[in-house]
Amino acid sequence: MHRWQTFPAAWWVLCMAWMSHAASTVDWLVDPSSFKARVETRSNGRELVLENGLVRRVVRLGDNAATVEFSSITTGETWLRAVKPEATVEINGNRLEVGGLKGQPNKAFLRPAWLQSMTSAPSAFRYVGHAVGQPVERMPWKRARHHAADVAWPPTGASLRLDFAGPPGEAEGVRVSVHYELYDGLPAYGKWITVSNTGPRAVRLGRYASDLLAAVERASEVDELSMEGRTPPALHVETDMSFGGMMATGANRRSYRWLEDPEFLTQVNYERRTPCLLEVGPDLGPGQDIPPGGSFESFRGWVIAHDSTDRERQGLSVRRFYRTLAPWTTENPLMLHLVSSDPKAVTNAIEQCAAVGFEMVILSFGSGFNVEDERPQNLERARAWSSHARSRGIEIGSYSLLASRSVGQADDVVMPPGLKPVFGNSPCLCSRWGTNYFRRLYEFHKSSGFTLLEHDGSYPGDPCASTQHPAHRSLDDSRWNQWRLISDFYRWCRAEGIYLNVPDHYFLSGSTKTGMGYREDNWSLPREQQVLHTRQNIWDGTWQKLPSMGWMFVPLTQYHGGGAAATIEPLDQHLDHYERMLASNLALGVQACYRGPRLFDTDRTREAVTRWVRWFKEHRDVLESDLVHGRRPDGRDVDWMLHVNPRGQEKGMLVVFNPLDEPAARTLRVNLHYTGLRGRARMRDASGNARALHVGPDAIAEIPVKVPAGGMSWVALEAAR
Repeated sequence: MHRWQTFPAAWWVLCMAWMSHAASTVDWLVDPSSFKARVETRSNGRELVLENGLVRRVVRLGDNAATVEFSSITTGETWLRAVKPEATVEINGNRLEVGGLKGQPNKAFLRPAWLQSMTSAPSAFRYVGHAVGQPVERMPWKRARHHAADVAWPPTGASLRLDFAGPPGEAEGVRVSVHYELYDGLPAYGKWITVSNTGPRAVRLGRYASDLLAAVERASEVDELSMEGRTPPALHVETDMSFGGMMATGANRRSYRWLEDPEFLTQVNYERRTPCLLEVGPDLGPGQDIPPGGSFESFRGWVIAHDSTDRERQGLSVRRFYRTLAPWTTENPLMLHLVSSDPKAVTNAIEQCAAVGFEMVILSFGSGFNVEDERPQNLERARAWSSHARSRGIEIGSYSLLASRSVGQADDVVMPPGLKPVFGNSPCLCSRWGTNYFRRLYEFHKSSGFTLLEHDGSYPGDPCASTQHPAHRSLDDSRWNQWRLISDFYRWCRAEGIYLNVPDHYFLSGSTKTGMGYREDNWSLPREQQVLHTRQNIWDGTWQKLPSMGWMFVPLTQYHGGGAAATIEPLDQHLDHYERMLASNLALGVQACYRGPRLFDTDRTREAVTRWVRWFKEHRDVLESDLVHGRRPDGRDVDWMLHVNPRGQEKGMLVVFNPLDEPAARTLRVNLHYTGLRGRARMRDASGNARALHVGPDAIAEIPVKVPAGGMSWVALEAAR
């Protein structure tokens, strides 16, 4: 027998051994319960160790305090290659390091033996003490919607505060505290700083960096860097100073950056331009004056250490992060976008929502309702509508446009030379108009009973060079002060239980939903094309978003043109398409903007909408769980995705769509790893038929499905009984 003929058997033995090991190893994405965060002291009190079984960060206490290890416990991978300061602060124009150690001979790797001879910079803030505790809530979360995920808030875990005293000179009397949080069951840490002034005179904080991480480079290229060479390390970074984009990377571009490290002299790139130094801090300002006895708190940053290069696994890690640090994003009400504020239309919309099981009415853009109108009669009709809605178990809210409009030369942003506002026009939030605008929003929502705001054109990060606006001094503090105004309002809304639709990335400051990602003009395409776009947009939009974090669109009436071929009204005449749109969204756990004057026009339409809503609510726990991507919609064959919820009764649900003009029967090979199912399991289909299902040691199951032409089918997955 030839050697190549024996290879398959040997390969199979090795694979079985690996799968046996994998099956016996607890995956934190399936069962995070054993991964508890803690802070320990070791090495005779010279090291503080934050770890949770997934990641470890070690701070050495010697000549100064400095991070000397950041590693993945599950993979053994080291992320840190060099020691940097714990933070930097610019005090009265002088940039000073906070903590850190100097003298590392090679910045490509860090040997523990080198630490003995490394010393603090004479001008650096010096470590004076620390405190250990637990995470505290960043903002109150009023749990106003019963269907939101039942998760801990604040998140459970451990915290560490490192205290530093300023050196003689401009920073004498200034204290900087560096705060860490590490969370149970999540390979991520949070970090921020507070700056306190105990001296006799005010000090100005120009810029700061709350985190400096000399990370192992992702790629090394000798010559001019290509796209691969410019790719930063596989660490996902988030901050709560996030705006100007619907995806995390673009929206955080002003609050963190990957830089070249001029101290990394041994890197492969000849010009030493590899992006491998993470700096977390604003790119403008904050430019804040701290009076005697006063203090300043930075925004918060988080770093997720991925344990795999797999796109799905990395996405599941980010989604677990949102469930942990922004759990209000799991609120996911069914919503009618009403295009009229005529009293009869509003009353009818409330009654129709109650009849079919929808949960919220929004007086959408184009409805004619204006939350900025302070006339008593406007507030009175809002109160009447919210009272009626509450009596029917329905929430009601409205729409407001902030940026992308001009309010007048005195109050618009004054952009630096060569720059234009992100949306073409924008008021400055710190102008008299801006501060008055937010006053009106607060007052309206305090007294109207409205519990939803769609805040369009939210602050996108425009700076302002005016020196005449009352709530900022100059360009330096303009971005920080505008962000504080809007984020404080969103945090207040979260404490009041007000649902926030914001077409931006304010999740970590309190918003609940943004666009899933779509081109608005596509909703003027013919109806049959819209169905496919719906599922493509959801597929593409849920790699990092939870299904509940992104809205989709269903144009019941004309939107951006397209005429009768693009719209559903009259609803009964296009009921087949209406049901396809309901199925394509609800079966993937996604809520759409159903935009029009009504949800049904006949008994037949009402019954169809009610049936889909009832089905969604019966399976809501699993449908609003994470999505695993199966086959992307392309109109050529069935497309499918898998919901996974290992802690639920329904541990998974396979949803399959058939874009073809004929029925489809397929046997799909589905990886059920993230459902937690192994061996014997149970599957139940849309007809109520239940049968045994075998899940292999590699978590693969073969699942037969039959899908009607143009339709959807589903299979619920449960543990064997």
